[in-house]
Amino acid sequence: MFLQKEKQRKQKVPDASCDLDKEWEEILDGLDYDFLPIEYINVIIVRFRDGKVWEVDVNNKQKLEGEPNEIIANFFEEYEDTIDTVDFRIDTTKLKKDVTKRTKRFLKLNK
Repeated sequence: MFLQKEKQRKQKVPDASCDLDKEWEEILDGLDYDFLPIEYINVIIVRFRDGKVWEVDVNNKQKLEGEPNEIIANFFEEYEDTIDTVDFRIDTTKLKKDVTKRTKRFLKLNK
């Protein structure tokens, strides 16, 4: 009897943030990535067919000469024949904040 109560006490309480993260995963999985705002991208990971991997830190704009959108477009155009996969790391914290802010504003204005 004592062991059973001890096990019950040790059970984790469901974390609300875990549910929220799952909801955001579903939202992000449903997005169309034909257009992805550059301000939400942290890192672009490019894997080439020869096995090389490049990580492009998009947040480091001081070293960039020109507009990030143009630089990235030119990069993909130049290396498109040798690229195997491209992986974008999104700043989900900023994305959540902006979507929440815009949703509240939308709901407030449309009462």
